[in-house]
Amino acid sequence: MNAHNLAMVALTARMQHERNYTDEQLRRLTKMKRLNIDPTRVEFGWIIDFCAQSLRNIVIGLGGRMDGFTMPSKFGIAVSSELMAILSIITDLADLRKRLGEITLAFDKTGKPVLTKDLQVDGAMTAWMRNTINPTLMCTAEYQPCMVHAGPFGNIAVGQSSIIADRIGLKLFDYHVTESGFGADIGFEKFWNVKCRYSGLKPHVSVLTTTIRALKMHGGGPKVVAGLPLDPAYTKENLKLLEAGIPNMLHHIKTIQKAGIKPAVCINCFHTDTKAEIAMVRKYAEKSGARCAVSTHWADGGDGAVEFAEAVKEACDEKARFKFLYPLEMKLRDRVEKIAKVV
Repeated sequence: MNAHNLAMVALTARMQHERNYTDEQLRRLTKMKRLNIDPTRVEFGWIIDFCAQSLRNIVIGLGGRMDGFTMPSKFGIAVSSELMAILSIITDLADLRKRLGEITLAFDKTGKPVLTKDLQVDGAMTAWMRNTINPTLMCTAEYQPCMVHAGPFGNIAVGQSSIIADRIGLKLFDYHVTESGFGADIGFEKFWNVKCRYSGLKPHVSVLTTTIRALKMHGGGPKVVAGLPLDPAYTKENLKLLEAGIPNMLHHIKTIQKAGIKPAVCINCFHTDTKAEIAMVRKYAEKSGARCAVSTHWADGGDGAVEFAEAVKEACDEKARFKFLYPLEMKLRDRVEKIAKVV
């Protein structure tokens, strides 16, 4: 967070100095050339560890010529920072320094990007983040080791845990599980075409977690309101509603298969799920070419996940035919269009 806001401090200070001083004064006092930053095209903002709606659109620099540059600005939450996304895909400290220097903060009055390295702030930002490249080693409730590292949201950023944590895990353990936030249409797609491309790692299997309740919602079930009891449609057997929602799961399975990865469906089973409902989900999942197993880990811990763990292990023993959805040479607009149509 400090590294991100440091970039904004450098940017606003530079804009203030360029307004207050002539080119000659700038060279003499700062040894920097004029960047001619366009105040209407500042893309970067500040971040804070709260979701503060009243700070999403603000005006800064109202104190006068020596108190910054008056212009619109904004605050976002820390996980939305570009630095958080960078942290998840870097491979080492040198890679971090390089990427921090290439962040676009604003544009000048001719439309040219103004980067962090143009402000000579990328080195200081790297110094702030030098220890963040080290994952945090934690453990589960049953003392299984796990690493927590990076947290960019899948709907606004890359949605992945870090490449560095993955590489450490692969060196230390026989099986390494990495998380990709959100569904196969967001988190997995970015894992597939962004993270795997940067890391060079190719997964053996992709886990798709589902619940009977979620599939019923996708089938057009009643609205779920936080704090209110669930509608009986979700707590009693309703095969018709469940079957109507299963195509959502099948689409996610097909997305995973397009990457050449073996999908394994985990039915996160609750006490209200019936045998007939579980059997229906399993039938459709297996018919589509995915492995499927029931898990009650939320209630029974590791013992409740043994069946599913065995299914994942079996899938890992099979050869994957991993492939990307698009080549890097493809134009950005064409990539977006392909993702929208295929994923």
